[in-house]
Amino acid sequence: MPPLDLQKTLDKALAEQPVAGAVAMVGNAETVLACAASGLADPATGKPMALDAIFQIASMTKAVTSVAAMQLVERGLLSLDEPIDPVLPQLARPALLTGFDPDGKPILQPASKPITLRHLLTHTSGLGYAFTSAGMARAQGKVVPASIASITAPLMFEPGTDWLYGVSSDWVGLAIESASGQTLGAYMADHIFGPLAMHDTGFAVASDKIERRVPLLSRQDDVLVPLPIEIGGGDAAEFHSGGGGLYSTAADYMRFLRMILNRGTLDGERIVSADTIATMARNHVGEMEAGRMESTVPLLASNHDLFPDMDCGWGLGFLINPEPGPDGRAAGSLAWAGLPNCYYWIDPASDLAGLVLMQFLIGDEAALRVLAAVEAATYQAHS
Repeated sequence: MPPLDLQKTLDKALAEQPVAGAVAMVGNAETVLACAASGLADPATGKPMALDAIFQIASMTKAVTSVAAMQLVERGLLSLDEPIDPVLPQLARPALLTGFDPDGKPILQPASKPITLRHLLTHTSGLGYAFTSAGMARAQGKVVPASIASITAPLMFEPGTDWLYGVSSDWVGLAIESASGQTLGAYMADHIFGPLAMHDTGFAVASDKIERRVPLLSRQDDVLVPLPIEIGGGDAAEFHSGGGGLYSTAADYMRFLRMILNRGTLDGERIVSADTIATMARNHVGEMEAGRMESTVPLLASNHDLFPDMDCGWGLGFLINPEPGPDGRAAGSLAWAGLPNCYYWIDPASDLAGLVLMQFLIGDEAALRVLAAVEAATYQAHS
């Protein structure tokens, strides 16, 4: 079997794909196995990509938020299956959208069951994103991004009856704040980032690290152009977005992935119990179709399905592929992605984890081919 030359793999992938730059890293429970940075961090200035580059990781935040919530479940401060009302009164007595009247006003009726933390962690709460649910966007009307109003909407279906990707993880973050008495960023710093030595991860980038940030780009007419937005809202945000607000590096996030591989611990620091990791890694949505995202706003995101040829499950924070993946990962692996083409996977059966971080909107085929190249080379070297 060929040795893993991740630098060669990433250089070749970027030479063949219209992607400006990327950082890739592969590890196992014991150590980081390989890392590489290739291409440009900023095409406008010609600045090269660096291993310590800081990215907006967007929805890769969700896994961290899920672990934080499960810490509080372990402490008895949150419950998976009790109504979430005591910690999130905003979600008490949820309303179900049944249609719109002739004037375009939402027609609502009381939902028949309360929302629980399990519903929020599995995206079965009935809440979507405005860009994944036309009904939610229409019911919300015009709202300010990164505001509480932007995550407040009627339910698209009864809790626990379907899967819809959306703002549920933002509400999990607010539940963590309510139960812990800390902001989400402070809680994560104390209970996850500090213990795991993730010193470059947080809801803001320190002034002395700004130069390491990778500018966000967008593909327009096959050209990558600057798109100066903060996915989590930046300084204008009304709350720390548990669904998408973190900035991080490949090295930091790999420590988080390796903690999952180690069943909740890393370098002597216990983050959550092994039983909790086992629970999070189990499918909690039955036969629901999980992981498929149909975008209603193509300029913001494309349709997304990491495994179009299989029906995936969803754990407490992760996509779960029930069959082996086409590029090597074993059945039962955990994965997800962030909007600016940031991807990770955790494969407990093979004792491997990997990530590829890019920074341009619209999850397109070029980015997925870069991910596939990294994954395939990883498994070829470790088969």
